[in-house]
Amino acid sequence: MSTRTFLIVFAAFVAAVGGVLLGRELFAPSRPPGSELHRIVHDELALNPTQDAQLTELERAFAVKRRALEEEMRADNARLAAAIEAEHGYGPRVAQAVDRSHAAMGELQKETLAHMFAMRQILRPDQAEKFDRAVVKALTQDRQ
Repeated sequence: MSTRTFLIVFAAFVAAVGGVLLGRELFAPSRPPGSELHRIVHDELALNPTQDAQLTELERAFAVKRRALEEEMRADNARLAAAIEAEHGYGPRVAQAVDRSHAAMGELQKETLAHMFAMRQILRPDQAEKFDRAVVKALTQDRQ
């Protein structure tokens, strides 16, 4: 291999690696909306041991509910897929599957809000103020 060919191959390799690194920075998936709120609760609110234990229990109970509702939504998606495959259009089975899916999504949202308010109840007023700001930011982050 000539020196010129080697330099071209090396330059192409460096450009490719640079492109991958740049792409990862520019197009990296954003963090889930609740992750910043979770970080603030655990890292910035200086929870006392009682609050920490209460929060751990709330999170455990919510995780069970969330998993159940997410499984229900996966089942709803499978029913929707079957309805679409059977009807090939927006027929009554598709409409029913969509409504059922929306009900599960709505229930997950309600459970998430109930969990959030339960978390807030264990906080002192100064912690609750930071928590409220973090909630507003999490809910509006795409608009800022």
